[in-house]
Amino acid sequence: MARERPPARGCGALRRCLLGAALLLGLRLCAELRRAGPRPPARSAPPGTAPRPPEPHLPPAPGPPRGASRRRVTYVRSGRRAPPGGRGSGPPEPGCCAPRGPPRRKGPRWHIDLQPWAGPAQSLDEEALRFLRYISTTQIACNHISTDSLATDSSPAKKPWSVCLDDRFGLAHQIRNKQCRLYSLGLGSDDTHFEVRMADDGCEVHRFDPSVKSAHVLESQRLWFHRLSVDWRDPHPAVAAQKLHSNARKLGTILNEFGHHKKPTNQPTNSIPNCCLLVGKGEAWSGSRMSYICFLVCQIDVLKADLESAEWKVLENLILEDVLGQIGQLIFEIHLHWPGFEVSGSDSSVVRFWYSLLKELELKDFRLFHSYKDLSKPQLFLKKDIFNASSCYILSWVNTRWK
Repeated sequence: MARERPPARGCGALRRCLLGAALLLGLRLCAELRRAGPRPPARSAPPGTAPRPPEPHLPPAPGPPRGASRRRVTYVRSGRRAPPGGRGSGPPEPGCCAPRGPPRRKGPRWHIDLQPWAGPAQSLDEEALRFLRYISTTQIACNHISTDSLATDSSPAKKPWSVCLDDRFGLAHQIRNKQCRLYSLGLGSDDTHFEVRMADDGCEVHRFDPSVKSAHVLESQRLWFHRLSVDWRDPHPAVAAQKLHSNARKLGTILNEFGHHKKPTNQPTNSIPNCCLLVGKGEAWSGSRMSYICFLVCQIDVLKADLESAEWKVLENLILEDVLGQIGQLIFEIHLHWPGFEVSGSDSSVVRFWYSLLKELELKDFRLFHSYKDLSKPQLFLKKDIFNASSCYILSWVNTRWK
């Protein structure tokens, strides 16, 4: 009878090997999960899921090991807020750096634009001939020129101060309506026949002369004298504080103090506001004391200047500060026997500067309508008897935009 064989010993060993391998695999998976740690939360929850509650505050991470080098990091807070999408630096928002509000106005000019040289040699002859030709040639015809004298009076004190009374420029209309204003800039001259005549014709005349004894004097019904001189710069505030009667001003400053500026074009002629000048305590006005001096009209129709070689710098100031737009007609006496106050350089560069100033007037729509060569003055041009030039000319311009 056959004997039953016992089960093979190899089957039990195989089972034990499989169980050991499964156990080792499980231990390895647990170790890997522990090493990986918890995952960071996602930036945004997927749509349709409820938002997570805020996580509790975690303790700070442990510091670096002893052997590691320490690094200090400084955080600077920016004035800009981070975009809502996150803290990352992205492109700036459109218009974040653009200037807000209306565009800025142009800054003040500090110097005039010099015209090109008259010729390649940059010589005095070239510059002088161009300049003399320019001041001797009228640029616009005026059919009604009003002047007291056209060199027929033997008295050297009288000069032909000429204004244009064509209706297209409006001065004649202003005179007829008694709404004309004249500014006269002088330095101690007794020649006031032009001012007296314009006042008699109906203009409000202001004569600025530092030799006047009182601050403001009403000489006649429409003729004022002011103890002021027009300069190309205002006095320093510290100097002005020490001198209570400082009498030098830029023309723009005087216009602001007097309230004299061109009236708006849409304002009716019969409703021109009063212009008042605040007068300091104790300053005389026709023998009495007042707080304000008020005038009828607010514009400068004619500016006459006889400044004894200061006219170049004053004219430069009027150009740089854009005061010319408030003036209807200019009558300037220019002096050519020397460069003038604070005008320096070679003779050719001086004449180029003169010419550039007058070209600036042309760019501002001023046109020369009368030129007078004073033969009673020395015939000198920059201290030289050349070019048959006089040392003094009287030039009259009209602002063609002044209606």
